[in-house]
Amino acid sequence: MIELLRLNDPVRLSYLIAMLRDGGVEPVVLDTHMSVLEGSLIAIPRRLMVADDDAEQARRILREAGELDG
Repeated sequence: MIELLRLNDPVRLSYLIAMLRDGGVEPVVLDTHMSVLEGSLIAIPRRLMVADDDAEQARRILREAGELDG
């Protein structure tokens, strides 16, 4: 798995997940439950991950949308 971004914004995270899925990439979000256990939705960033084989396509999708630098 490759980490694309760490986010504290659940709305932006939802948008990025939808964008990746529309592009044929199935993302995985890690640390969702940790942020809930901590008691604050923004205390612990959630990690947006994709499979190694999907990493280049996912980065391209996010770059074209202006959501990823480089």
